[in-house]
Amino acid sequence: MEIKVLKDILGANDQMAQSNQQLLDGNHVFAVNLMASPGAGKTSLVLETIKGLQGKVRIGVIEGDISSTFDSELIAQQGVPVVQINTGGECHLDASMIRNALENLPLTDIDLLLVENVGNLVCPAEFNLGEHRKIVVSSVPEGDDKPIKYPAMFIIANAVVLNKTDLLPYVKFDSDRFREAVREINRKLDIFEVSCTTGEGIERWTSWLLAEMGRK
Repeated sequence: MEIKVLKDILGANDQMAQSNQQLLDGNHVFAVNLMASPGAGKTSLVLETIKGLQGKVRIGVIEGDISSTFDSELIAQQGVPVVQINTGGECHLDASMIRNALENLPLTDIDLLLVENVGNLVCPAEFNLGEHRKIVVSSVPEGDDKPIKYPAMFIIANAVVLNKTDLLPYVKFDSDRFREAVREINRKLDIFEVSCTTGEGIERWTSWLLAEMGRK
């Protein structure tokens, strides 16, 4: 019985996700779902992406958190439209939450929508939002074993961003082991090594986004 209920929930979510993508496509908005564990640097990546693409594309943001508006306030300071979703305890965003957020965004004024999912490397992998690309953000301080421990997230992703590479000299992290683990799970994944502190790798990341949007 529990399996049937779960299938019903995911089925309804997928239907709403498809509707979300149709709404986005109708407004020529390209949506990216950023997923990571807490502290990996999703918000920092969003901020650096906004700066890196300034004047090239119009960006909007959906911020997902269990509570607080701290991150959305930081993003609003960049002059981009942002909607905060507080899940009240849920460990992921779902398509229905995204639909409500889309209805409160000026979609005709947005080219790229960045969705920062709730910090979690398990639940978000199960729920499609209507996004066009799924990105896993990992970070050097978390360790190089994240792909091995959370393979489902890396299986469904379109790209991996390894953040906080400026800390490589100070923590135990094997970059080769990390890349090999990612490739064993999903050989198609692009891997971007970045530092939101120094800006290293951000240009390659934003160039990839532009290419995925068809805006080389």
